[in-house]
Amino acid sequence: MTSLPPAELAAACTEVRKAGDDDLVGGVPATFVAAPASTAEAAAVMAAAAALGLTVVPRGAGGRLDWGNPPRSCDLIVSTERLDQVLEHAAGDLVVSVQAGTRLGALQERLAAEGQRLALDPPGDATVGGLIATNVTGPLRFRYGAPRDLLIGITVVRADGTVARAGGKVVKNVAGYDLGKLFAGSYGTLGLITEATFRLHPLPAARVYVTVETDDPATAAALAHAAASSPLTPAAIELQWPATTSPLSVSVLLEGDEASVAERAELLASRLASEVAGAAARSFRVSGPQPGDLARPDGPTRLKVAFWASQLADILGCIHAAAAGRGLDPAVGGAAAAGVLEVRLPADVPVAALADFVAALRAELGELSVTAGGLPSSRASAVVLDAPAKARAAVDMWGPVPSLDLMRAVKDQFDPGHRMAPGRFAAGI
Repeated sequence: MTSLPPAELAAACTEVRKAGDDDLVGGVPATFVAAPASTAEAAAVMAAAAALGLTVVPRGAGGRLDWGNPPRSCDLIVSTERLDQVLEHAAGDLVVSVQAGTRLGALQERLAAEGQRLALDPPGDATVGGLIATNVTGPLRFRYGAPRDLLIGITVVRADGTVARAGGKVVKNVAGYDLGKLFAGSYGTLGLITEATFRLHPLPAARVYVTVETDDPATAAALAHAAASSPLTPAAIELQWPATTSPLSVSVLLEGDEASVAERAELLASRLASEVAGAAARSFRVSGPQPGDLARPDGPTRLKVAFWASQLADILGCIHAAAAGRGLDPAVGGAAAAGVLEVRLPADVPVAALADFVAALRAELGELSVTAGGLPSSRASAVVLDAPAKARAAVDMWGPVPSLDLMRAVKDQFDPGHRMAPGRFAAGI
């Protein structure tokens, strides 16, 4: 293919270039990169790509571009780097509308000036569109949910260049919510997100963590349950287990005004202390804001395990039973009381051992889900978010996924030519 972008693309967008060595998606090189600055320009780019039969992958900050399967091909990356404007901040209504390329950090700074925030706190400085596309979360998920739960309006461009809008600019408007939820976690396989409207929350004056350490996974699960069921409205409940030789910590975040947070912290401390009476509790502490808040486990291979929160103790057992049989000792952490944990493994884990671990973990989870309260096996899952290139070829990144026929039907409806991030989602969707 020629080194110059096709005339159709150049006419559609003022910022189109030949892809460079760093323009990769899951190791797959792109051919061209376009950076539209408006929804109209993005629609023109997508229409031109459709006319040329190009495969397209949307890109925000690029920090999670390797998540999921590598696309089968990537003729064009549509970057949202120029879609970076705050379109409207209705502070009185606690609503903000932004372009998809807006960085979360910059948005939070602007909202903080009005005493508000978007209650999302994933690691890194992702774009708004990237957060929706991956539906990624941080500790605040427990109280406020995932990006899809805070989204009240969305503008997308379909594969053929058609612009679609759903929702509105007021919190009570629920029209079109399904479109936002369809695109949340779609990994760019349905279309390009160009604008989003979110409901906001007040910025708390004080934040305090109540943390308990214990050697016993069952005690840690009991602590998380006790915090979640308390009337003290925790904002986050995080579990950290760096290794089986390390203690588990359960950290509960309380937010609000200074006096309220101090009083609630004392009450929660008393409640949690009663939960660990007679158990192998190592330490208990109340502290102020921690640098970087609650750090997630480290490691280049990352799995997301989702489950019913009541299954936490059994889930921890499943993870380490599957790992111990392969000589592995993963780090585990995440929003335990929200039913989401991350499992991290170091870079030097042999590919065969990793593949065996993932398969064994999924088998353990499947059996657990059937036997624990009669829950269906689809309720507990393990998805490989990211892994070294060699491991990707040996591991089923998504694992068993329910409702695949429905997902394929949605894909066919939004992207009949299967040109949007082809194969990046489960089962090659």
